[in-house]
Amino acid sequence: HDASASALRKMTKANFVAGVGGLSVADNWRLASSDVVDSSETDLDTGWEQVDSTGQGTVGSAMTQSSGVFTFPSTGIYHVQFTIHYRNEQAENYGRLIIAHKNGSTFTHLVDVRQLVQHSDTRQTITASTLFDVQNTSNDTVVFFGGSGQNNIEIYGNTGYNATAATFLKVGAT
Repeated sequence: HDASASALRKMTKANFVAGVGGLSVADNWRLASSDVVDSSETDLDTGWEQVDSTGQGTVGSAMTQSSGVFTFPSTGIYHVQFTIHYRNEQAENYGRLIIAHKNGSTFTHLVDVRQLVQHSDTRQTITASTLFDVQNTSNDTVVFFGGSGQNNIEIYGNTGYNATAATFLKVGAT
């Protein structure tokens, strides 16, 4: 509403505050094949692909990935979401999801979530997210870990749809 006029005005992008109006980066990656983990944290360093299925898309510059290390295309505040899908053939067990900041060889956990599974031959999904401040695109990278309490737990991946997947949305300036 324009208080200086006697009628409602059409809303256009120019009527909004600068910076409002859309995401400049939206990207989605997934594990294309499954990975069997041991009892420790497993760095998900292989098998990633950018989502390319019909009906799914991206906005702006893409994330890059090398050996499971994700690099951001520009500085800013990013919403990072990670979903991990486990297939459990063991008895009572837990699934673990970690989103970590990697700067050189140093890892800092941003998110660390565990979920108990009380039956064998089950599937479980864990999803977590964080806001990550990318101040330097060379040093501010993220990696994803999965783990469990026992050996031979499968982190499920698929090239046709998202099972274990990561989403990156640039939500603002740093």
